[in-house]
Amino acid sequence: MKTLRAKKNDLYSGDLVEVKSADRIFRTLDSEGTLDGLPFMPEMLDFCGKRFQVSRRVEKTCVEVGRGIYDIREFLNNDVVFLEKLRCSGTGHDGCRRICMVFWKTAWLEKVTENQPIGIEEDKSRQARRAALKTMTEPGKYFCQSTELARATRTLTRGRRLLKCFYDVRSGDVGPLKMAKLMAIPIWRKMRGNLFDPVAGPRKKTPLEKLDLRVGEIVQVKSVQEIAQTLDPNSRNRGLVYDRGLEKFSGRRYRVQERLDFMISEYTGEMKKPESTVILENLTCFCNNVLGGCPRQDVIYWRESWLTRVDDAAAEMKKSVAP
Repeated sequence: MKTLRAKKNDLYSGDLVEVKSADRIFRTLDSEGTLDGLPFMPEMLDFCGKRFQVSRRVEKTCVEVGRGIYDIREFLNNDVVFLEKLRCSGTGHDGCRRICMVFWKTAWLEKVTENQPIGIEEDKSRQARRAALKTMTEPGKYFCQSTELARATRTLTRGRRLLKCFYDVRSGDVGPLKMAKLMAIPIWRKMRGNLFDPVAGPRKKTPLEKLDLRVGEIVQVKSVQEIAQTLDPNSRNRGLVYDRGLEKFSGRRYRVQERLDFMISEYTGEMKKPESTVILENLTCFCNNVLGGCPRQDVIYWRESWLTRVDDAAAEMKKSVAP
């Protein structure tokens, strides 16, 4: 099936766009429900006919290409943007709580002006399309943008990685000074890694502490020394890595945004059930290992054993929660 697409990627940060109707978007999709390998997911149908600002172009992204092995890649056709930090609800994928950023092909969007009338789409058409979108490849194996990222992207050469840094600055998504910092940090971390030990722990079998935290509760991140006591020599607690970059959050307080009870593995497509793990508000991956950074903004996962519940949460709500 031949798919239809936008002629060129002419969308930039701040542009106002309208998500096309389900019928128009489906004319761009192949038999798998993808465009250039990137799926249009059921969760995205809720945004059809609505307007959003482009938050940035996605020149590159991190992709898990093996268990715990990541590569920085670019999308086929280089025509992907983020919209106002819209994240996947997981409702079409059995309640996955990874809350990933949603990737948008420009062919699914239409640039508009504020005084332009909003297009109206029939809900009946949208619901019929929802059932037609693929969400699994086989029993126990899910199909979503995350699981298909390796197929929807291609590896970057070293020279093209540097060029992508230039593109991020040219588009206005990243300022020159910030880009200089994003390029310097990975080099510094590599040097530091040779000079300093990672946050390694003494445990052969790492402990599991259950706080049963609820959404909205206030927690304080434990000290690096306390967290180290929950880790194995590879800086992991039951498989979850504690990165040295997380040490800057120690002693600070945050709200619990979500419980991570279910998540789809990007590499295997299987639904995982993390134990005693939460997501804290406003904390996303800083991609300090990636030259020029990564715009994907994955949330950071926190074991409850790395946190302490703050007793007087109501009193601390206004004065102690970090932004």
